[in-house]
Amino acid sequence: MELKFREFGKAGRPPLVILHGLLGSSRNWQMAAKELEDCFHVFCLDLRNHGESPWAEPHSYEAMVDDLQQWMESRLDGKPVLMGHSMGGKLAMKFACEFPDLIRKLIVVDISPRLYPKTHDDEFIGMREVKRRGATTRGKAEIILAAYISDWAKRKFLLTNLIRKDGEETLEWQINLDGIEVSLREIEKSPLSAGQCYEGDSLFVMGGKSSYFSSDDVSIIREHFPTSGIEVMSESGHNPHFECRERFAQIVRDFAIV
Repeated sequence: MELKFREFGKAGRPPLVILHGLLGSSRNWQMAAKELEDCFHVFCLDLRNHGESPWAEPHSYEAMVDDLQQWMESRLDGKPVLMGHSMGGKLAMKFACEFPDLIRKLIVVDISPRLYPKTHDDEFIGMREVKRRGATTRGKAEIILAAYISDWAKRKFLLTNLIRKDGEETLEWQINLDGIEVSLREIEKSPLSAGQCYEGDSLFVMGGKSSYFSSDDVSIIREHFPTSGIEVMSESGHNPHFECRERFAQIVRDFAIV
């Protein structure tokens, strides 16, 4: 699996590897990476079935851990700070627990190691309808999505995955809808089994307005990450790297810089 990635900052700075969430891509992290490139050599990856990376099944945490391990071995000279958001955060948790010696620190953004049931079903229904009706512009695609997804920001986020292939009139989804959807129920679960633990330095950055975090999550996080810090950004929702980018970047710097 040859994962595609975007690179920011100069070689020789501490490496920071960023993993996007479900239905996202490296593109969604470009602005945050530019905020952080003054201190880090930043790598924003496209995970399998997303962005410009290849499509392959299964879309499982186990397969993505293997992809990430291979990418790190081929691309990095030193141990990185590993940061993941949402699905990418679950992947980062699993990687840290299984390969603690391959990373320097762990940052998890607005996700906990637990089940999030049926959080993306409406998005898949809407995206399939866009495909079925053959939308020719993003404006037309958004009108279709609006019948299934009321949140304007979420629709705009999904539309970043639409591309037009050379010579084609209709837009296509750049993500592998079939390959991801068949594994969706597994992706929603915790990636960790009982007793799995990472005792290295870790930080959970959570959105105070996010439906992905509640105070009940603290005990679950500490069960698997006993030395973790938890930073709640009260003014942010699920995407603090969008919603409060400057403060988010400073939190990352304060934790990750040696």
